[in-house]
Amino acid sequence: MKISYLALALSVIALLLLLIGGPGYRMGLWGLGFGLLDAMGYALYAGAAGAALAVVFLLVPRIRAGQTVTLVMALVLGILVAAVPLYVGNKADSVPRIHDISTNTDQPPEFVDVRPLREDAPNPPEYAGDEVAGQQREAYPDIQPLETGMDPRALIELALDTAREQGWEIVSAVTEDGRIEATDTTLWYGFRDDIVIRVRALDGGSVLDVRSKSRVGVSDLGKNAERIRDYLDDLRDHLDAG
Repeated sequence: MKISYLALALSVIALLLLLIGGPGYRMGLWGLGFGLLDAMGYALYAGAAGAALAVVFLLVPRIRAGQTVTLVMALVLGILVAAVPLYVGNKADSVPRIHDISTNTDQPPEFVDVRPLREDAPNPPEYAGDEVAGQQREAYPDIQPLETGMDPRALIELALDTAREQGWEIVSAVTEDGRIEATDTTLWYGFRDDIVIRVRALDGGSVLDVRSKSRVGVSDLGKNAERIRDYLDDLRDHLDAG
């Protein structure tokens, strides 16, 4: 067997570890600790080892002869795989370790119909208060309420249509109360995050607030803020088009 296959095997093992973490967790084969942390950590080490071994072998003419293609494949694959957990780690370090984001941190919208769905969730539906609010304001100052000149009933209907366009599962839409609750499931790990939208009358129009909270995990890697930002951008596009 060519010695270059050792480097390639390490890089392929790294890729497999990276690929199985999320689907395995989603299917209940293992917990979040292995699916997210351990699998990514092992993938990083195996990918880095495969790439490093490939570099060493490429520097040895006797080994490199006739094995260059395999070694380059191992090097490229190992680097690409190792880059993923490094990116996730850097992302985690760049955002606060929170998982509950709201456009209104003083009076965040409250979950009502979603509550039974979160009974077994590690993260409770209640808002954590000032500590989380302070971290959010520092990290995501752009997450703010949306004020419009629309009638509240018209805005809640448009908000509901926009929520459906996101692909969210609508849990309830109590338009007379100006409240929409929904759940968004991430593709790879199947994380279920809950969203509540609130519309209230404002002098001459209305104001819309959005809150998005993860059911599991300490840090959401910025996903909830990204979700709110994308939703509000789409809603503004609809308002501009109207």
